[in-house]
Amino acid sequence: MKIISLLGASGSVGTQTIDIIREHPAEFTLGAFSVGKNIDFARKLIVEFKPELVSVQDYSDCHTLKAEFPQTKFSFGSEGLIEVAVYDKSDILVNAVLGSVGLHPTLQAIECGKVIAIANKETLVTAGHLVMEAAKKKNVRLLPIDSEHSAIFQALQGEKDKNIERLILTASGGSFRDRTRGELENVTIQDALNHPNWSMGAKITIDSATMMNKGLEVIEAHWLFHMPYEKIDVLLHKESIIHSMVEFHDSSIIAQLGTPDMRVPIQYALTYPDRLPLASANRLNLASIGKLHFQEMDVERFRCLQFAFMAGKTGGTMPTVLNAANETAVAAFLEGKIRFLQIEDLIEQALSTHQTIDHPSLTMIEEVDKETRQFVHSLL
Repeated sequence: MKIISLLGASGSVGTQTIDIIREHPAEFTLGAFSVGKNIDFARKLIVEFKPELVSVQDYSDCHTLKAEFPQTKFSFGSEGLIEVAVYDKSDILVNAVLGSVGLHPTLQAIECGKVIAIANKETLVTAGHLVMEAAKKKNVRLLPIDSEHSAIFQALQGEKDKNIERLILTASGGSFRDRTRGELENVTIQDALNHPNWSMGAKITIDSATMMNKGLEVIEAHWLFHMPYEKIDVLLHKESIIHSMVEFHDSSIIAQLGTPDMRVPIQYALTYPDRLPLASANRLNLASIGKLHFQEMDVERFRCLQFAFMAGKTGGTMPTVLNAANETAVAAFLEGKIRFLQIEDLIEQALSTHQTIDHPSLTMIEEVDKETRQFVHSLL
């Protein structure tokens, strides 16, 4: 049985990880987890799984839960996230927290030699060079949970890196894929949260609508698969059936297909290099689907994707600025402070004013992240 540590248990990836653990009680158990402020959800998980360690966001909630569950160890805040990440009895860490708060726990888990199933995009986007260097030094494997990176990872099994021609990430196009830029001027928050294919958290759904989500995935793919940006392409694929592809230099293309269900890549990361049945999954029936559609990405229509390629190729602190500006702008949109297209404007201003620092340290990355958020707030 594998003991799982889970960061971000109450989020979309977190709850689906819990589904996998429930479906395979003889294979997995939940030894430690973190939630933010969803204390009622934490209570249910504690009763169900009896974990040894639980982390919450605030001290007051930590104190309350200690009184209710005296047999469980509790922690809080950023230190609590790290405690869950390095929980000594776990076999694998699932990092499903949202945002740059996932960086420190990942680095600490690497130092402890933990296998990491990673769904936290911001860790690799903001500090990919530090994370991959640390993972190589400690011989730690990072297993991708994002459906696109899992698809590439699966397609590369048994293959040699020298034979790869390019990686092809597929994109659904998000909530507004059939709208012109003119039609995006006055879209509502609810419009943006209505994703046609996937059920995800609010921030990721907005990122999908702006195509920033795919841009962040491009930067992730660069680090996870040691691939230059010139060999990473994005293809619009509305059905989200082909999750990504790898083209080899002999012109062969290997694709991974399946119904849109995040539990599949989550479970593969937990069971790698083996597989387990997933009885609750919907089987793919290509005959009933009939057709699959593909289009080239229009980077003028989806400017955030263009920003991401630029930031990734520039390197240094530029991806940190990209991520911090995006997180701040998306939060402002979800709070009703800006219009949808202003997300792009704020990101562009942050990128255009930043002077790139090459090979930044962790301290420098954190400082640039903080300064960028302050700068974007000043524009609101």
